[in-house]
Amino acid sequence: MSDPSELDLAGLSLSRIASLAEGCTACELYEDATQVVFGDGPQSASLMLLGEQPGDQEDRAGEPFVGPAGDLLDAALIEAGVDRGEVYITNAVKHFRFEEKGKRRLHKKPTHRHVSACRPWLEAELAKVGPEVIVTLGASAAQSILGRSVRVMSDHGASVEWEQYLVVPTIHPSFVLRSSGDRARRDELFAMLVADLKRATELTSG
Repeated sequence: MSDPSELDLAGLSLSRIASLAEGCTACELYEDATQVVFGDGPQSASLMLLGEQPGDQEDRAGEPFVGPAGDLLDAALIEAGVDRGEVYITNAVKHFRFEEKGKRRLHKKPTHRHVSACRPWLEAELAKVGPEVIVTLGASAAQSILGRSVRVMSDHGASVEWEQYLVVPTIHPSFVLRSSGDRARRDELFAMLVADLKRATELTSG
């Protein structure tokens, strides 16, 4: 078991860091989650997508963005002309936080404490991948690095300098899915996500 705040991750490979994360006990979320869901993608990626936390299907599969939100993200990336295989995708929180309702496990928003506990893992990913641009998907992801003053609906698509990176906030794919009952609104939000992904890609040197 490991607490990332007590580990020296600087000299380790990304695969070794991911292996250590599997034993993370920095907060209580490991007790109920199936497994850690670490980031995925090439270490040379110029674009990083940062979500909030894994969902039910991601928790079971051990991979980020493979559920319904992942399918919608894939569609948005294709529309934006972005190859998912060239993007590093991760989450601010690596364990699934949920509440049970019958046989279903429903998403429960992680707290600031959970984000802080996972922060060393994210910092290690950033150090190893070194993306030029980070796209934050949803408010929790944006606020995890830019602070609580960021507002996704008003700030989306704008580039913000943070440390040595450019950060582009946008909506989370699950937000688009939750609007599926209103086709016009869903199309509007999907177009917003696509435009923001395009904008982020344009900011990379590649």
